[in-house]
Amino acid sequence: MKDARDIIIAPIISENTMDQMQEANTYTFKVAKNANKVEIRNAVEEIFSVKVVNVNTMNVRGKKRRLGFHVGKKPDWKKALVKLAEDDEIEIYEGL
Repeated sequence: MKDARDIIIAPIISENTMDQMQEANTYTFKVAKNANKVEIRNAVEEIFSVKVVNVNTMNVRGKKRRLGFHVGKKPDWKKALVKLAEDDEIEIYEGL
């Protein structure tokens, strides 16, 4: 079994995700590309001691970037939307 901290890479903090946290109790995380929904659910429950109701995942394609003549691409990554039980909450600190 994989370590929970290897599956959950980082929380995603934006205006849209902050609204989802307050209104729908849904948290967004950047996760390992090879992680499945069951592994993500178990990792969130283990790390934050909460009850997960639903997990939705999506693969995000990296954007193309260019620097002068050279064209490159940012890496592809996976995003997970985790809905928690009604009475559970995760304290996410947004650094300055």
